[in-house]
Amino acid sequence: MKLQYGKPAIKWTDALPIGNGRIGAMVYGGIELEHLQLNEDTLWSGYPRDGNNQGAKKILPEIRQLVKEEKFEEADQLARKMMGPYTQSYLPFGDLFLQFEHGDVAEDYKRILDLENGLVQVKYRIGRVKFTREMFISYPDQVAVFHFTADQPGMLNVHARLHSSLRYQTKNNQGQFIIDGFAPEKVDPNYYKTDNPIVYGDINTTKAMKFQGCLGVTHDSGSLTVDHDGMHLLEATSATFYFSAATSFNGFDSFPKADVGNKPQLHLEEAMEQAYVALRTRHMEDYRSMFNRVSLQLGETKAPEGMSTEQRISKYGASDPGLIELLFQYGRYLMITSSRPGTQPANLQGIWNPSTRPPWSSNFTLNINAEMNYWPVETTNLSECHLPFLQHIERLSKNGKITARENYGTRGWVAHHNTDIWCLTSPVGDYGHGDPVWTMWPMGGAWMSQHLWEHYAFNQDKEFLREKAYPIMKDAALFCLDWLVKEEDGYFHTSPSTSPEHKFIHQGVKSAISKSTTMDMSVIWDLFTNCIEAAEILKTDEILRDQLAEVKGLLYPMQKGKHGQLQEWYRDFEDEDPFHRHVSHLFGVYPGRQLTAASSPVYFEAAKKSLERRDNGGTGWSLGWKVGLWARFGDGNQAFQLIGNLLRLVDEEGQENYHKGGVYANLFDAHPPFQIDGNFGVTAGIVEMLLQSHEGVLRFLPALPDTWNEGKVKGLRARGGFEVDITWQNSKLSNVKLVSLSGEDCILSVIGTIKEKDSLKSVELEEIAEGKYRFPTQNGKAYIITPTSY
Repeated sequence: MKLQYGKPAIKWTDALPIGNGRIGAMVYGGIELEHLQLNEDTLWSGYPRDGNNQGAKKILPEIRQLVKEEKFEEADQLARKMMGPYTQSYLPFGDLFLQFEHGDVAEDYKRILDLENGLVQVKYRIGRVKFTREMFISYPDQVAVFHFTADQPGMLNVHARLHSSLRYQTKNNQGQFIIDGFAPEKVDPNYYKTDNPIVYGDINTTKAMKFQGCLGVTHDSGSLTVDHDGMHLLEATSATFYFSAATSFNGFDSFPKADVGNKPQLHLEEAMEQAYVALRTRHMEDYRSMFNRVSLQLGETKAPEGMSTEQRISKYGASDPGLIELLFQYGRYLMITSSRPGTQPANLQGIWNPSTRPPWSSNFTLNINAEMNYWPVETTNLSECHLPFLQHIERLSKNGKITARENYGTRGWVAHHNTDIWCLTSPVGDYGHGDPVWTMWPMGGAWMSQHLWEHYAFNQDKEFLREKAYPIMKDAALFCLDWLVKEEDGYFHTSPSTSPEHKFIHQGVKSAISKSTTMDMSVIWDLFTNCIEAAEILKTDEILRDQLAEVKGLLYPMQKGKHGQLQEWYRDFEDEDPFHRHVSHLFGVYPGRQLTAASSPVYFEAAKKSLERRDNGGTGWSLGWKVGLWARFGDGNQAFQLIGNLLRLVDEEGQENYHKGGVYANLFDAHPPFQIDGNFGVTAGIVEMLLQSHEGVLRFLPALPDTWNEGKVKGLRARGGFEVDITWQNSKLSNVKLVSLSGEDCILSVIGTIKEKDSLKSVELEEIAEGKYRFPTQNGKAYIITPTSY
């Protein structure tokens, strides 16, 4: 469980990430010059603004009429008048540079990210002197810790300084080195070509975010001086540098505070009073308590012990079971280090970003990417990491109510393609610059609501469902009820409607806007289904429940196209790009539950045909999504091929070929450029290959590829409140250990029969269908399941 390299990082995508959910750093591991690129998750440009477009309400009937007349090109043009401003951008905090006075010629160099302990190590030798660095960011103590040692006395000479690409100044404050700065009031997206894309206010009157970083050091010998240039430590043998950071963020709906306050200095002082060993121990205990919940073994690794991760990717790819295990656990590591209770949710790049104009503003993209980030949290036993996203959804629902009312005249709440720390919910596009193919998509609230239901489904927390999830889900459903239009054919339609980022061809013209795309209908079906079930559990809203059921039954139905595929649009239009990275119309297969072989065999097969036509190329995150889709189709070999396509080394950070995704040297997902959702998506997809529970039945090894003929996984989670360990040999299920965390009845699917009822500790099984068994479970009790065959 290590990423390892024999040389320092050159590019940012060679560097190694560490974090505690709030503070992040990319470690380059340079010999003479160590570079740590720093982030803090609330450092964004801008401040709260009204992004709603009151003129949109008047335009909506005109667009609907144009769609009805199939004047799609005109509808696209008119839709530009419904847009609001672009989101603001997630920004880099700064850089910590540590200059060592021993030159850059070293031997025995190693740079390691230790996933089991959540820390980075750098080791090398200069002459007979061995130097070691150990670096981590503590969640319990809210500081970054960098520990340096030399094995010969007095050989550590280091100069530390802080820098930022934002406006800043530095100072010495009683032995601490301080950086103070402030963010721009506006940063345009990197794809928006403007003359003045970054706009600052006056330092004394700006409404934008302030930030502060504090650097301190303890050392066992030598001398320390601190001045306005930095910290200078000479002739030490070991030293520990501590970095803390904070911003003036004051909530999504309030202007930032006038200053940062004393929080970073307090965190720093409290950490410096403790021994390094104590900080390290507390960090590892906290981190391991989450990371160690799940283990995965797929077979013996092929790579020799000392091989660098970069070489391992290039030479072996998915043929090395150990590399797939590493990729799987790396996704869990990135989640633990970028999303913890009390932090902001992981954005397009988690919490790691070096650019003042990052790709796609490094914001929260709601038409797939933000949701994909959180696909693995419940299944891989990291439920508390879900909370930042769930809380962000709650905040969005508040702004989304205003957007729904002012833009569309509806009840409930709505969100569109993009949002940011300020919870923008209106269509982006700077009032006409954007393309309706991505701006005009009001299904963000409906899709995100799925995460509220899933958190309940895995944890069975009725108080959460009653107090948090259901009210937000209900309001998202109310928007959809008002948004839907019943037409002459007797069905409810959405109009205007897009299939995210993918255009269709009508009469030789590419257009975005039509009506009733398959994704719209699938997301609404999912939302209504979850709301109905939630209302039944809570015994509430019977009238609304009946209304949702009635409208759900009259949603415009799915259609099969001329190729036997599931249509993406309400008519069988030609695709702008038959290999498009988005597979939005397959939402009902995964992450939804509408299309299964049992419930919808015709459209399930049509969806499979659509995926075949899309081919196995795509961006990094698209490949991750397709792993999950093929797993739901029960085709482990296809899912494995997609993992192989993802495990291809991308060495040009700037390239943007949307059909050649892969990973960088540090295993970051390559869109390209870097987006973290592919890492999370493939981790979630691997779980779907081993365990599925979306049909209310636990299925073991539903998409096991031929190459994983034996293995075991421990600690996965299933809907209904179950924790599951699975062991298999010769591609057949050996046994399952199942722990009930909520005491709910369990339904499991096993091919063959249960070998011994006693293995379930005398629980009485009820065979409810061929190969399906129901049995009552007790809270906290473990059950062993051994089938006769599989």
